Amino acid sequence: MAGGSGPRSREAGGPGRQSAAPGPDSSSTAGKAGSPARPGRRYRRALLITTGVLLAAATLWPGTACSPMYVLRAGWEEAKILRARTPIPEVILAPTTDEATRGKLTLAREAREFARDRLGLDVGDSYTSYTELERDTLAMVLSAAYRDRLASKTWWFPVVGRVPYRGFFSLDDAMAAQRKLEGDGLDTYLRPTAAFSTLGWFADPLLSTLLRYDEVELVTTIIHELSHNHLFVPGQVRFNESYATWVGRTGSIEFFCSRPGGGPDTVWCNRARDRWRDTMRFSVFLDGLVEELESLYTDTLATSDDKIAQREAVFERHLDRFRDEVQPGFTSLSFAGFASRPLNNATLLSRMRYYHRLPDFQSLLEAHGGSLADAVESLRTGVKTAEDPFSLLPATRGDAGPGAAFSPAPAPPGLQKSSDLF
Repeated sequence: MAGGSGPRSREAGGPGRQSAAPGPDSSSTAGKAGSPARPGRRYRRALLITTGVLLAAATLWPGTACSPMYVLRAGWEEAKILRARTPIPEVILAPTTDEATRGKLTLAREAREFARDRLGLDVGDSYTSYTELERDTLAMVLSAAYRDRLASKTWWFPVVGRVPYRGFFSLDDAMAAQRKLEGDGLDTYLRPTAAFSTLGWFADPLLSTLLRYDEVELVTTIIHELSHNHLFVPGQVRFNESYATWVGRTGSIEFFCSRPGGGPDTVWCNRARDRWRDTMRFSVFLDGLVEELESLYTDTLATSDDKIAQREAVFERHLDRFRDEVQPGFTSLSFAGFASRPLNNATLLSRMRYYHRLPDFQSLLEAHGGSLADAVESLRTGVKTAEDPFSLLPATRGDAGPGAAFSPAPAPPGLQKSSDLF
């Protein structure tokens, strides 16, 4: 989910949909491409299935879920996206497609084939088609959290179960829901999204919003979203998104550093490698902040008001450290949104979903000799019996600080060992 990297925004909640991660700003643009898709048998079948799932959800809707009208609206918007798909080869060959779009779509096809053939991901029919959106933002994503503890408010959706966010296709609707949550005394976080995954239930198209990303971020996002199709643990949003961040980042390194015409000395390879290093640094910083907050929030002697008042000092101290010590060490990403937006439990938890224990994921990769395919398969097998999927990761950080006890196994092509990253 997608979900995304620097100050990025790739998350969308809705029926049968897994969000993407918060993502970096991109100055690249994409022109109009191709012609509207012709709805065929496969598209009509997708619409019928979508309708059936949504009607069932509306009928069985419990009091703690989103309303039937919300679910139906989300499903209708999803159906419009699916119906507008055009096969990517047709868009590439269309004379109206500009060169920048053609190049990005060609790269997207390569990334999908790489994820399937080299990483062994179950990609299904995802990213074989393209949808040109009528707007520059796919949706708005709203999350909320309790102010005196690191606990998200959750909503129930068909297929994916409980998730800590809601997606909106109307900014006014999103802001109205945000005001209501804040009126109930909750922290909130509202942000745009550019991508999503339906976890393989439908053939997700590549959306025009993603073509604004540069080449590295485009490939990273595609592999991130495809990794959700391959492995998804119900009710484990933080694991699912952190796992996908790891697969997307390290997968893009392997893609750019080993592809024909690429190599470890190319600009894109170095950029992918630098962004994974920056992402892991941010992960270590966030985990430290969360650890201190959890110590405060679990203090049984402090009242709720005391905890809310004391957390502001924790936020301020860590923001100062981020600006003075952490951010200057980044080489490709800035995570500027972390320092520029007000910090609260909702904004913090939203980021933690994508950046939890990333150095430990890296150590798992190293323990498998740098084979991302083998490391992913070990998780896919292990989650079948593990109560907590994070227990499958090596505990590398410990009390000695970042990079203290990393495996000596070789890193994948173009990637330094994790012990060299901090």
